Amino acid sequence: MNPVRSPKNGNDITQPDIRYGTKEKTTRNNISNGMKILVCIPARYDSTRFANKVLAKDTGKYLIQHTYERACLAKLPEKVIIAADDERVVDAARTFGAECILTSVEHKSGTDRIAEAVKKIEDRGQRTEDRKQKNNEICFTLNNDDIVVNVQADEPEIDPKNIDYVAQLLIDNPDCPMATLAAEFQNEKQIADPNIVKVITDCNNRAIYFSRAPIPYDREKAGIGNPKQYLRHIGIYAYRKEFLMKFTALPSGSPAGLEKIEKLEQLRAIENGFIILVGRVEHTCDGIDTPEQYAEFIKRYKKQQQ
Repeated sequence: MNPVRSPKNGNDITQPDIRYGTKEKTTRNNISNGMKILVCIPARYDSTRFANKVLAKDTGKYLIQHTYERACLAKLPEKVIIAADDERVVDAARTFGAECILTSVEHKSGTDRIAEAVKKIEDRGQRTEDRKQKNNEICFTLNNDDIVVNVQADEPEIDPKNIDYVAQLLIDNPDCPMATLAAEFQNEKQIADPNIVKVITDCNNRAIYFSRAPIPYDREKAGIGNPKQYLRHIGIYAYRKEFLMKFTALPSGSPAGLEKIEKLEQLRAIENGFIILVGRVEHTCDGIDTPEQYAEFIKRYKKQQQ
């Protein structure tokens, strides 16, 4: 098992057509061993540092529309949906043909929001299993070993290959319930930034810990040593459906409350003894957290359109 992505990533399959976030059948299942793969984009309307950012539209497209369209370019997922907490996001999603499920405003994390959306999909699929299509929504159910990929809503430049890769990690490692990605740092300033999460892994590329602090601490250098010693966490996750439901039912404050202290939901899995497999990729883009970052994204986008 080598969780470092190869240039082709083993995904030499026909690019599928996209229709309402559900893809036509291709040779995908030859790679996914018959597993279904769902991408779910959790979208929270309120944002502390950038108000209503998912509906920012200075490029002519909603920010979340950019993310959705990038996710639809991934080859392995069979379906892409949005899980929102506000009707305004649902209404916006309809304008660009995305299926959007309204979820509770009480969720503390994107994973909790996704779990509710998956449950609603399951319930709907059971009610309409004898009907092929209803209101352009394809009936869709997941088995326990099927895979749900969590793509952050503020990632308009996400590499679709990374979505395929994080799903492929679970396909290739059937004993692992959860996977994520990491990349090398470019400089010491990024390592010191508490807004950029760090991860350390064992010799089998399984996560030992995630932190906003520089880890590992280089004692000889009194803190940060060679940047090559550090891994930057890339905020994309893949879960088996059964584990997703189990994970979101776990208490977030036990046993040491690390999730609440660091404000990192993946620590809930670590604290409770579950494996998180970490694949390594090249870091290609940052999420949009502030108006300033959005302005830089607009510049890049307009330059690409020229």
